[in-house]
Amino acid sequence: MSNTLEPTTNKRIALPVRVEPKVFFANERTFLSWLNFTVVLGGLAMGLLNFGDRIGRLSAVLFTAIAMGVMVYALYTFHWRATKIRNREAAAYDDRVGPTVLCIFLLAAVVVNFWLRMGGKH
Repeated sequence: MSNTLEPTTNKRIALPVRVEPKVFFANERTFLSWLNFTVVLGGLAMGLLNFGDRIGRLSAVLFTAIAMGVMVYALYTFHWRATKIRNREAAAYDDRVGPTVLCIFLLAAVVVNFWLRMGGKH
């Protein structure tokens, strides 16, 4: 006896994907959140540049470079996600690389700053 609910063939059925407006807004909100972080990091760099000594200015250059790199990465990720959403493609939209790389670069900049402060300036 055959069950009528079982598929008889291995065909895939293409269903239309409905993309809600909140998905577009979530992408924009994530982009603006990344830009907010880069503005804060840039403000830290400007403070070090204006009120710091030679080592502070070097740290300001490092933090500015990191902030600019994060801005470019955020813009790339925003456009990549927007294209995928607009084309209704099934993809993993989460970002597993960006925050990890950002933390590694920030840790490296702080370690360089600490090393220069503690004795690397001889």
